[in-house]
Amino acid sequence: MKSENPATGEIHRTYQEHGDKAVEKRVSKAQDAFVTWKNRSLAEREALLAEVGSLLRDRTDEYAGLITEEMGKPVEQARAEVEKCAWVCDHYAEHAGRYLQDEFHSGPPGTSVKTTHEPLGPVLAVMPWNFPFWQVFRFAAPTLTAGNVGLLKHASNVPGSALAIEEVFRDAGYPEGVFQTLLIPSERVEEVILDDRIKGVTVTGSEPAGKAVASTAGENLKKTVLELGGSDPYVVLPDADIEAAAKTGAWARNLNGGQSCIAAKRFIVHQEVYDEFLEEFVAEIESLTIGDPTKEETDVGPLAREDLLEDIHEQVRISVDAGATVLTGGNPLDQDGAYYPPTVLTDIPPGCPVDSQEVFGPIAAVYRVPDEQTAVEKSNDTKFGLGASIWTEDLERGERVAAAIEAGCTYVNQLVKSDPRVPFGGVNNSGYGRELSEAGIKEFVNRKTVWVQHPEADQKVTTE
Repeated sequence: MKSENPATGEIHRTYQEHGDKAVEKRVSKAQDAFVTWKNRSLAEREALLAEVGSLLRDRTDEYAGLITEEMGKPVEQARAEVEKCAWVCDHYAEHAGRYLQDEFHSGPPGTSVKTTHEPLGPVLAVMPWNFPFWQVFRFAAPTLTAGNVGLLKHASNVPGSALAIEEVFRDAGYPEGVFQTLLIPSERVEEVILDDRIKGVTVTGSEPAGKAVASTAGENLKKTVLELGGSDPYVVLPDADIEAAAKTGAWARNLNGGQSCIAAKRFIVHQEVYDEFLEEFVAEIESLTIGDPTKEETDVGPLAREDLLEDIHEQVRISVDAGATVLTGGNPLDQDGAYYPPTVLTDIPPGCPVDSQEVFGPIAAVYRVPDEQTAVEKSNDTKFGLGASIWTEDLERGERVAAAIEAGCTYVNQLVKSDPRVPFGGVNNSGYGRELSEAGIKEFVNRKTVWVQHPEADQKVTTE
């Protein structure tokens, strides 16, 4: 595997893929580790996770530099990513015990009835490159703390990040085998899923990748969680704070170079404020600094790979040929590295790529709509359903529109984001299941009913 700097095109390191014997050894080690790890007290697991958070903070600059080098994220944003990983460790170190406590139920006299939460075993995580630390930690922090063990198949362009995450768990004192990386290409994922020792799979990635994993896992009755693509609407209603909506919208589209499933992608603006919003929005986007991701002042770095740049430019080109208008950007920058400028398109033809597909780069499609109902209809005119952002100063209206949009998470007067304290996930082709909060830690557990009958209590036979 090659780790290539997308800002320069230089290969700075190569890694040896794991062969069949190495994969077998790691899966076997995971199974052995689970036998003892599941019996460690929850308090011990919480303490180890807290240590991971501490190590992440100590190594923020080191890991941020690695992220920037491997996938081009501006270094300030990379630091924020590592710090967010420390936060999710803190969260579960503090709250896992409460989330996993036994749940008691009513029963007849002389009985005690409860639900306990038991780990399943080795869980495979198939993770993407766009947030190479955060996507892994929002899986690993709750899943390991619940008593499972983890195997990470990371994206092939961020092998250094994958090994660094394995390192931080090991250095924090986790037993050998509790968290391991598999350096394998995507075509070998199926063979790992088919292994009887793998009890669950979680995927963050593209829709095709999610479907492939879910199909294999489903045929073998293995639990899956899928967090897939998105084409999130960003709805601006006539009573919105236009300055705030434009400023936040520019960031919501271009954070991480627009390479985010929850980035604002389709800007749906009421006609009464369309011109005002568009003027401020374009000005905000044109003020963003594009350049060397290692420099503190950079807002937008390169895309993660050259082929990704080619893909989004093809989506823009076809959409423009179909009738879309370019207000700013629209062509790759003439310089070394996979640089594509923040781009704004209007007059979007129905069914063109920027209208109907997920655009994984800094391309904003802006629509003019005549009323609130049309805004909702356009928001729902997608096969995806991950997030949505609604802008209005009438909070009752905001909640009404949020309820009408088909999405896993809706935000009023805020950009869509993941937060350890609240469940995160999508509907429709954006996937299923939830990460983070209490919902996330309960995805890969057996919710076991335990019914205890006192020997002297009346016994009544009931049918199912």
